[in-house]
Amino acid sequence: MFDMALWHDIIRERDSERLEEVLADDCVFHSPILHTPQEGKDLTKYYIAGAMMVFNDSFHYVKEVVTNENAVLEFVCDVDGIIINGVDIMTFDEAGKITEFKVMIRPLKAIEMMHTKMRELL
Repeated sequence: MFDMALWHDIIRERDSERLEEVLADDCVFHSPILHTPQEGKDLTKYYIAGAMMVFNDSFHYVKEVVTNENAVLEFVCDVDGIIINGVDIMTFDEAGKITEFKVMIRPLKAIEMMHTKMRELL
């Protein structure tokens, strides 16, 4: 079973090194910006860590739907006056590791801004 409390600790502390504890080696990351899946723990960690750097202290989850196999966490964040609303969709393996991480964000202005900021950062 996935340790959701650990996930919240990682996000609250913005401790990208601890992503090692929750990501499966074969994890696949689906970006709201890139059209191809990013395969592997290292790439998944890279993109999540980048998002952690772009998002600020206003980032917070407002809803969660969690089962043993999946979680959908809705988030809100204000970056440069643009309110980003999105969801993190996770799939877990039997060991409680994330095997798939998909991010969806809205509105279009937020996607465009995230694209610019992530491109500059990464």
